[in-house]
Amino acid sequence: MHEKRVGKAYLRELVSSIALYMVLLVAAIRWGRPMEEGALRTLVLLSPMIGFFAALWVIARHFGRIDEYQRMRMLENVALAAALTAGLTFSYGFLETAGYPRLSMFTVWCVLCGSVGVVGILRKLLDR
Repeated sequence: MHEKRVGKAYLRELVSSIALYMVLLVAAIRWGRPMEEGALRTLVLLSPMIGFFAALWVIARHFGRIDEYQRMRMLENVALAAALTAGLTFSYGFLETAGYPRLSMFTVWCVLCGSVGVVGILRKLLDR
């Protein structure tokens, strides 16, 4: 019962923080990019980080709510995903020297998030 309640709270809070991030991102792109250079423009363009830090806070709170086994399991998944991301991005760095297009640093974050999902699914399937 506790796990379901905690899981639902986590999902609700994480989706809310991601939605906040997306709203701020759209606003920053829409209104921040055309603004004149300066401190206000910088603040507007950095505003999506409020949603990012909210998501970090939600994740940290979730780690505090779950039991030791789940915490260990999630940390292992994140560690494996970080290693996978490092390998993929390092490999792509070599491909860039061979003429492949340069990718934005935003790509690394997307790869990490995807890797966490893939590692979690694969480990769940392998545990059966």
